[in-house]
Amino acid sequence: MFYNEFLEHIFKRYSGNVKLELNRMQGLLNDMGNPERKLNGFHIGGTNGKGSVCATLEALCRESGLNTALNTSPHLINYNERFRINGKEPSFETILNTFLRYENLFDKWEASFFEITTALAFSMFSEHNVDVSIIEVGLGGRLDATNLFIPDVAVITNIGLDHIKTLGGTLEIIAGEKAGIIKEGIPLVLGDIEDSPRSIIEAVAKAKKVPVFRYKRDWQTSIRNDNLTGINFDYSFGNYEFPNLEANLMGEHQAINIGSALTAFILYAEKKKLPVAEEVIRKALQHISWKGRMQLLSQKPIIIIDGAHNVHGVKALMSTLEKIFPNRKVKFMVSILGDKDYKQMLSLICPKAEQIYVARNQSERAASVEDQVAVIEEYNIPYKTAPTVAEAYSLAVKECKEDDILIVCGSLFTVGEVLEIPKDNA
Repeated sequence: MFYNEFLEHIFKRYSGNVKLELNRMQGLLNDMGNPERKLNGFHIGGTNGKGSVCATLEALCRESGLNTALNTSPHLINYNERFRINGKEPSFETILNTFLRYENLFDKWEASFFEITTALAFSMFSEHNVDVSIIEVGLGGRLDATNLFIPDVAVITNIGLDHIKTLGGTLEIIAGEKAGIIKEGIPLVLGDIEDSPRSIIEAVAKAKKVPVFRYKRDWQTSIRNDNLTGINFDYSFGNYEFPNLEANLMGEHQAINIGSALTAFILYAEKKKLPVAEEVIRKALQHISWKGRMQLLSQKPIIIIDGAHNVHGVKALMSTLEKIFPNRKVKFMVSILGDKDYKQMLSLICPKAEQIYVARNQSERAASVEDQVAVIEEYNIPYKTAPTVAEAYSLAVKECKEDDILIVCGSLFTVGEVLEIPKDNA
């Protein structure tokens, strides 16, 4: 079975089985010998920033000499991206062999695409005897397939309105779902969360006798500088004071994400009696590997791709752009999913835009070009359209002057399609 056949096989055969409940996943893992029970580490939930926290934790753990495993979603280009062992993606052969070993169990339990992916991660990670696993929640938390993993530290990054048809239409309801990853006695790190949803999370934590380490109360970050090379910020947590940290991620929101990861790492290190060395932390933050999030593709013109795919993410993106490029209009290339609040997302983008290039990405859920353009026209912003992301991006790049700024955003599908374009064709 080749790569494309494998993907088509698991998508077609299992993608219709999405059902948020854990009995099926529990049965599957029991039959597999419970590989998740051999793992320890971190469980990362929240609306946005989960991947950045995961990637930062991976960098911190690897720089500390630990053998690491990382499971994130979705992938941008290749399915293999969802897994990293010691910083490297496993080969397709390794993934396929693991799948074939358990295919009869996947059939027995009618496992969904995400359940299979999570089970593959648990199996591969346990077979490699990694020291620490970093597991990103797929959707919500309470009934997510990853929630059978028992971590040493949990993180909830933030709470925003996303996946409202599945998780609920208020921040408080969504917070209740995200709080489902809280487990008896397991320390919880909270990022920047509004008072009302945070109170929901903290009530669950209190009932489960969980120590909570909250942003601004227990740990702090203070941004010093934010530019195209990354951020400089101060971090403090208890007796730990790390001034003027430098990280290769852009945006004030990334200082908070990195701070969440640092706090979780310190808690883990203290539990495992590992050293927390400032020089190790400083080195790790220079080598965070995370594609498609405020990623700089070009300096002249400046081209940045960002996976902002909901209102909460676009707000963070626009805040970052205003800090790095104050009072400066920029060009955008967008393609947004139709089941997101694309009208509100575009209403945030348009005031900063001098021109917008619009396309429809390859997702079945993508908003039509016409629907996106209808919003842009309300703001009288010049725009051009193209049938595909690749064509819209190529047109935008072709029309950029050397001193222009082009931002690609709207969906991780859009970012992935841009990253797939051969450089010579861009």
